[in-house]
Amino acid sequence: MRIAIATVAAIIFSTLPAWSTPIPKSDLSKFARVHGKSAPPYGYVQFCVSRPKHCRGDGKTFSRVKATKARLNELDYVNRQVNKAIKPVEDREQYGVEEYWTIPTTGMGDCEEYVLVKRQRLIDDNWPTGALLITVVLDENRQGHAVLTARTSVGDLILDNKHDDIKLWSKTPYTYIMRQSYLNPNVWLSLAPAGNVGTNPTAGTPNNSWTPRTKP
Repeated sequence: MRIAIATVAAIIFSTLPAWSTPIPKSDLSKFARVHGKSAPPYGYVQFCVSRPKHCRGDGKTFSRVKATKARLNELDYVNRQVNKAIKPVEDREQYGVEEYWTIPTTGMGDCEEYVLVKRQRLIDDNWPTGALLITVVLDENRQGHAVLTARTSVGDLILDNKHDDIKLWSKTPYTYIMRQSYLNPNVWLSLAPAGNVGTNPTAGTPNNSWTPRTKP
């Protein structure tokens, strides 16, 4: 699948081993920094045209979701359950196109389908839309990949179909490219400082033609 781009304090709950290492209060890497606006992925735009209700904000204003034990358990459960429920398959194989974002009904999908399902499940659990941000990264192999960022009081936590454990964004092996704004899900923000993503053109550069290959 191609994403076309046009332009925990660690958890103190002993029952959550994925967040067992305390994060110093002075560690600013808990929260990802944005570097200006970016155009959204092409697949997201097409998804919103066909399913606009999934692209609306809820109008709630807040700083971050308080990282209670219940909230963190919700993240952990949804991440693991969706990872297990969906079989990984690329868009080309399933839909005959390079990029197609959707809420899957076939039980199969690639990285963005996992993200969309997790986001909707958590919204159904009364998570605010501004706390659940679709995020585009480069993975360990410099391939495009989509994950879900949960904005919490202990940091930006990543739900990923490649890993069942929830991780702080800065503890993943990824290069972060862009994500939705917490104020408006249809505004996308760059997470990559200019010139900091290797040879791939990124959001905001003149050619605006970077189309990384994503893996399920």
